[in-house]
Amino acid sequence: MTKILIADGMDKAALEQLKAVPGFEVTVHKGMTEAELVQTVPGYSAAVVRSASRITRPVIEAGQDLKVLVRAGIGLDNIDRDAAKEKGIFVANTPAATSITVAEHTFGLMLGAVRNHWKAILTMKAHQWEKKALQGTELYGKTLGIIGFGRIGQEVAKRALAFGMTVVAYDVIPIQTDLPVKQIPLDGLLAAADLVTLHVPKQAKPILGQAEFAKMKDGIIIVNVARGGVVDEKALLAALNAGKVRAAALDVYDKEPPEDFSLVDHPNVIPIPHLGAAAAEGQQRAGLEVVRILKERLT
Repeated sequence: MTKILIADGMDKAALEQLKAVPGFEVTVHKGMTEAELVQTVPGYSAAVVRSASRITRPVIEAGQDLKVLVRAGIGLDNIDRDAAKEKGIFVANTPAATSITVAEHTFGLMLGAVRNHWKAILTMKAHQWEKKALQGTELYGKTLGIIGFGRIGQEVAKRALAFGMTVVAYDVIPIQTDLPVKQIPLDGLLAAADLVTLHVPKQAKPILGQAEFAKMKDGIIIVNVARGGVVDEKALLAALNAGKVRAAALDVYDKEPPEDFSLVDHPNVIPIPHLGAAAAEGQQRAGLEVVRILKERLT
């Protein structure tokens, strides 16, 4: 039997498909620490994670039978790819499966930020009627700056264009697309945008820090559903306190769950507990893609 470890859960329908593959023995074991993974992984040919579990070098070294590591989601920052490569282990993710899910989440946060939805909800639940104090602005006619113009960035752009926004984008390598989006240098994007969204992998250092905030318009809105660390949290807090940033919607944090709640507690921050890909349809697509990869590599 080919043993497969599901470390962070999996869509129910996809899990049943995986269990039905002849020769596969599937075990679901969620919430393991690194030490527990090291103890558990020997004997398994494959391990599947989402965002919680980390497949570190010690885990990979303990998994002498590992042939495949898959992240059911976007990015691979919780898998030590260098260690896997040294062992000849195939590593994959499912970047296309949740692109729409994350793009819709991004757009929801943008709408919530410009229309003060989160403040309206809190005041209503406190039995306060703050209609006049919570006037917002439209997205129509505003300029959206998209940092990271891959699958998710382009899906966000499609929705923004449908709302009558002007869209500019920046990526390290220019992206070929038919969308009417001007791709410009980062400094130009920062100066032009009324709202900025980020859709990039985890970085060695923040993309947005004190110097970048200084180049933005006053009253800018920041939406980060990418990865913690791509925005300097201290610089963002300072920009919020100074009024440079009107609002920030954050789905990701330097540490998850956060240890410092200064940003979460800020009155102009919409804090979300990393729900970017957490929609049933996206998780099902990701799970089915995992099944396809495992069948292709292990049968």
